[in-house]
Amino acid sequence: MPLAAVNGVQLYWEETGQGTPVVMVHEFAGDGRSWEPQVRCLSRSYRVITYNHRGYPPSSVPQQASEYSQELLVGDLSQLLRHLQLGAVFLCGCSMGANIARDFAIARPDSVRGLILVGVGAGSTHRAAFLQGQEAMAAALDTSGIRSLVDSLANVPTRASFKRKDPRGFAEFLRYAGEHDARACAHLAREVVAKRKTVVELEDALRSLPVPTLVVAGDRDEPCVEASMLLRSWLPHAGLALLPDCGHTPNLEEPSQFNGLLADFLASVQAGSWAGWQAARSDA
Repeated sequence: MPLAAVNGVQLYWEETGQGTPVVMVHEFAGDGRSWEPQVRCLSRSYRVITYNHRGYPPSSVPQQASEYSQELLVGDLSQLLRHLQLGAVFLCGCSMGANIARDFAIARPDSVRGLILVGVGAGSTHRAAFLQGQEAMAAALDTSGIRSLVDSLANVPTRASFKRKDPRGFAEFLRYAGEHDARACAHLAREVVAKRKTVVELEDALRSLPVPTLVVAGDRDEPCVEASMLLRSWLPHAGLALLPDCGHTPNLEEPSQFNGLLADFLASVQAGSWAGWQAARSDA
């Protein structure tokens, strides 16, 4: 089993294919398996790396709340890339993973060839309700275990279109979520998701981020649509893809559409033709 000793934990990781590295950073409710439709597609042309964050077996599962924070998860990613000696990578994150990828790119833009942010920025608007929801979820995990998270995911509005369109795929998604560690998920909700900076708080850093970026959101993912539009406005070399009748995880709900968008973005960046990015580099 491939494990990397980084930042005081062991991270489980996998790689498939050869070529330019593409690193996938998973969401709160998922793990490395959440990227399987993309791994199968992209690994024909790229070296695709997936991994599990701390708190997601078979990666280490620290038991103390102090061992979880946005900064620690960004540090985990940074040290994993160094451990694997990948150099500059394409970085693709979904939801919690997208916020981690975003903050890594802000801290180390020279290490990012291109950035894909999927379902990003929840909690940037309607902040009080968002924080209340995170605490309620964490409290349920404390008292009722991982089943409370699975039941919540099965009924949350931002996952409803996935459930309706692909019952088999949604059942698999819920089955994987049921394998997560309840205490770790409670710590992640309180210490990472609730405490990370919002898109609005990062406006200045985003406006100066010189990385070609693709922002993807489902039009039924209400908490992330406005944040995605702000990112499109502020990032110098960003494009926004809004998928119709789609929820929080477009990569799972609409894998064919998502894979096409992702492949086109990677090829455009490689060719130097994405959103004025190459022209901006030439003028620098």
